[in-house]
Amino acid sequence: MAENKTTVQRKGKEGKLSLSVSSNFDDERPVYIAGNFNAWQLPDERYRLQREGEGRYRFQFDDISTLPSLLEYKYAKGDWEGRELTLYGEEVENRNLLSNIGFKAEQVGRWRTQNLGYSPDFLPKIEILDEAFEIPQLIKTRRISALLPFDYETSGKNYPVLYLQDGQNLFDDYAPFGNWAIDKKLATLAELGLGDIIVIAIDHAEEDRVKEFTPSVGGNLGKGEGKKYVRFLADTLKPYVDKHFRTIPDRTHTGIGGSSMGGLISIYAGLMYPEVYGRLLIFSPSLWAAPNIHFHAINLEEAHDTRVYIYAGEGESNTMVPNIKKFQQAVQNQGSAANVEFDLSIDPHGHHNEAQWGREFPKAIAWLFFNKSSEENKA
Repeated sequence: MAENKTTVQRKGKEGKLSLSVSSNFDDERPVYIAGNFNAWQLPDERYRLQREGEGRYRFQFDDISTLPSLLEYKYAKGDWEGRELTLYGEEVENRNLLSNIGFKAEQVGRWRTQNLGYSPDFLPKIEILDEAFEIPQLIKTRRISALLPFDYETSGKNYPVLYLQDGQNLFDDYAPFGNWAIDKKLATLAELGLGDIIVIAIDHAEEDRVKEFTPSVGGNLGKGEGKKYVRFLADTLKPYVDKHFRTIPDRTHTGIGGSSMGGLISIYAGLMYPEVYGRLLIFSPSLWAAPNIHFHAINLEEAHDTRVYIYAGEGESNTMVPNIKKFQQAVQNQGSAANVEFDLSIDPHGHHNEAQWGREFPKAIAWLFFNKSSEENKA
């Protein structure tokens, strides 16, 4: 399902350019190509693709002498409200192609429908566990939400569970700094058959967020309450979730994750409780705050079948990527018996924000819980 997978053949008909387009998503709307050769006009019947079968289309430019030497273009279903998207519903960059190449086969991830990048039919059901869920380890309360698969009430299935930090930033359309839009991302995953997962979203502690997400004494941020917080997740919240929802409670079906300081505390939780968590989703972790993070006290000898997905952007800071590589090496140095598998995703232009983490979220879920390889998972 790789969205940008292409096949190039340089020997085309003289003076002609043929394009073959396929997609796993299809409907009755016609497909057009628009670009710098027609002033990006849509719909333009001169550039309507011929349908060759379900999800398969073809177009031929008969005279490349009328084209720019470098084509810039996109595909769309009907008009711009039906423009092409990545497999997980994100906008795509303009395509580029030398007009004299002869032939090219291309793949479209999905099409925008009703001006949406996802199908509302597959949105998860959001259930609030409690607006003031008790955290006895910290003598506090917190709002905690569960995002259940769209068909949870009728499926009868048991599901893996991912515990995510910073719940306010995960699906609230009015979050002040934007949000990951995980509800919409889970909808795109469900439509692809990758939606059998429960996400538990734990709101952060507002002004005490940094303290709560700081692992322990000795870091660059001073004394933290991270040890108590991760005890709450493992000893109080997980048993509650396993009791009240149809979960698969073993470690290989239990994950934890977050971004920034939430990524840091998720690393700490995963290392302190390897018997609980076998899947770690770590985005842009603030490793600068706790550079040693108790590596000397970690015993991963029993942590078989652990997967760690790490994302970082080189546009975040000069230390972000070096720090996560040091973390990866430190974990791997614990010994081969640990059997920890990493997928390291580095975006050379990525920045430190919710929108970026939201784009990465479905790729991480697909690899962590559904064994989609990096090649299958491109979007």
